[in-house]
Amino acid sequence: MDLVLVGLPGSGKSAVGRRLAQRHAAAFVDLDDLIERRVGRPVPTIFADEGEAAFRRYEREAVISLGPADPDAQLRRVIATGGGTVIDPRNRWLLYRGRVPVWLHGPVEILGHRVGRSSKVRPTVAGPDPVSAMRELAAARERFYAPALQISATAPVGAIVGALEELIAERPAGSATLLRADTAIGRVEIGHGIAAAAVSGALRRQHARRAILLAEPRTWEVAGAALADSLAADKWPVERILLPRGESAKRMKVVEQACRELARLHVDRSETLVAIGGGALTDAAGFIAASYLRGVPIVQVPTTLVGQIDAALGGKTAVDLPEGKNLVGAFHQPVAFVADVSFLATLPSRQLRAALGEAVKMGVLGDERLLELIEEDGEAMARADERPFESGSMAELVERCAWAKVEVVSADERDSGLRMTLNLGHTIGHGIEAAAGYSAILHGEAVAYGLRGAFAIARALDITTPERAERVNALLDRLGLGVKAPAVSPESVMEHMARDKKHALGRLSWILPTETGVVVRSDVPAEAVAAGLAAALRLAPIHKTVEASFRP
Repeated sequence: MDLVLVGLPGSGKSAVGRRLAQRHAAAFVDLDDLIERRVGRPVPTIFADEGEAAFRRYEREAVISLGPADPDAQLRRVIATGGGTVIDPRNRWLLYRGRVPVWLHGPVEILGHRVGRSSKVRPTVAGPDPVSAMRELAAARERFYAPALQISATAPVGAIVGALEELIAERPAGSATLLRADTAIGRVEIGHGIAAAAVSGALRRQHARRAILLAEPRTWEVAGAALADSLAADKWPVERILLPRGESAKRMKVVEQACRELARLHVDRSETLVAIGGGALTDAAGFIAASYLRGVPIVQVPTTLVGQIDAALGGKTAVDLPEGKNLVGAFHQPVAFVADVSFLATLPSRQLRAALGEAVKMGVLGDERLLELIEEDGEAMARADERPFESGSMAELVERCAWAKVEVVSADERDSGLRMTLNLGHTIGHGIEAAAGYSAILHGEAVAYGLRGAFAIARALDITTPERAERVNALLDRLGLGVKAPAVSPESVMEHMARDKKHALGRLSWILPTETGVVVRSDVPAEAVAAGLAAALRLAPIHKTVEASFRP
């Protein structure tokens, strides 16, 4: 087996790794040393000459060069990583799967003083106050270290090695947690094959007495039943409530039926629900949890890509009315959000493709690396090819989208300002969804149409460049999103847009893309709205009825 040591600078990864490797006649790999040999320059010089971004590229190449994990029960290699190696999602995918990652953890004051006394230069904490620098690194990196087993880095090297040796007999399981964070909106866990362990852990933290699972029939077949079996094997009594499939779950009568079932099961406020399914299921289950007994805890386990990158995260719960989408709902944060990317491998191509509409939106909000990732691998993802799953690019996509949303929602949980920006593409998109009866067009497909419309409005107002608009529209073309005109009328879409939740004082707030992010505007003239709707609906030239309908 391979044992991987992670942690902040000064935590002793190299010293501990060498000692452990010597005692077990195992190979020792220090990634910084490996990079220096491959590049021919010391790490500080690489930072000085080429910058951190270049060093991180060399670091990823070094991780790839390690090859596959060794499944042998005997310790074969000890790998000491640089403090920032696991910032890269793809590095964690390679280092945490099939290996035993261990976090050498210690107080930043102690580690900072170690670094300050050391003759070894560490570029990320160089400066007059290494303790403050270390504190900033610790806050930024904890979610990347947290999935690893934790051992104190402040004990003598011999004691740390002894503690590590107790772990060697535990062969790595098939699961791998890639990110874990306790946030203002609940615990967030992302990984591969982690659902059962993460849900069981959440139930234990809640002191639950049983697992009450909410799912829809198809999801139960492909994910829910296996999860229930794993929980039962872990000694949890399991109850099951099935909701209708897709948007049909988001109806008031379904909420009533589910709440009556909870009453029949004598569920009280101390119990925790577990939602397993796509975005519509987690929306409905979240609203049920928010409503029953005025609120019970819930664990969200999204099984679709759109659920993992957007719908199940952030605490917005809702059901639909005939008059519009998500018009009845509540803010109700889950106690845990579990994104297990292994569920995504069973999804049909159309669902994966549609979800990429939401992913492109997140990239447009400001994550250039996410846009590059979709440009590189989005077409393969949309085809449900195996390569993005095997390479870790799908896991990186989920992590980047999900964590960006965590940061936005943590800053604006109640949707009073910053969080509104997450609705980029949704004003027209929701109108198209509603006009299509919430069934003919998937949510991510509607968002893609809405993105095209938002860029057309932004171009009409001259707040983004032609190059930015062309880049995003070309990417949507390549993904096959928003290409053909949807089978809805402009008049029907406008009617539903008139009920959009973002109306305030009689004016509709628009989230519009700029060159590097978005702005919120409520002064969009009718001509620009008409241009946006025409672009979204693939109408040419601009539909005069559309333009006239938006004039005062």
